[in-house]
Amino acid sequence: MESNRQKKIASVLQQDLVDVLQGAATQGGMKGIIISVTKVKVTVDLSIAKVYLSIFPNDKGKELVEGIKDNSAFIKHEISQRTRHQLRRMPQLDFFLDDSLEYIDNIDKSLKGSEDPIKNPDLLDKRKKS
Repeated sequence: MESNRQKKIASVLQQDLVDVLQGAATQGGMKGIIISVTKVKVTVDLSIAKVYLSIFPNDKGKELVEGIKDNSAFIKHEISQRTRHQLRRMPQLDFFLDDSLEYIDNIDKSLKGSEDPIKNPDLLDKRKKS
């Protein structure tokens, strides 16, 4: 159960992270890439913020999250400048790729029948016989 304090900090971080990350992507010449912060979870002791990112197009996701992780010190500094009047201590930022939208998209395709495992059994993982 998240405390109100955790939710409040997560909300503040989420808003500023969107600005910083999308701004960095635009300045970095990555036109057409959309970075959204789907969720921020702050630990009980407020020392770590787990940031879940959704990146469009999907194929750029892993590579961009790695780049973001490499620049996390810069990002943390940017966020701490923006939140200095709201947060006493800036939590460590841990970034993760949120692939739930891709997962939902795959379910949607399956339901629409574009990927039918009955017509194409190779779509199913080979089940191990024990």
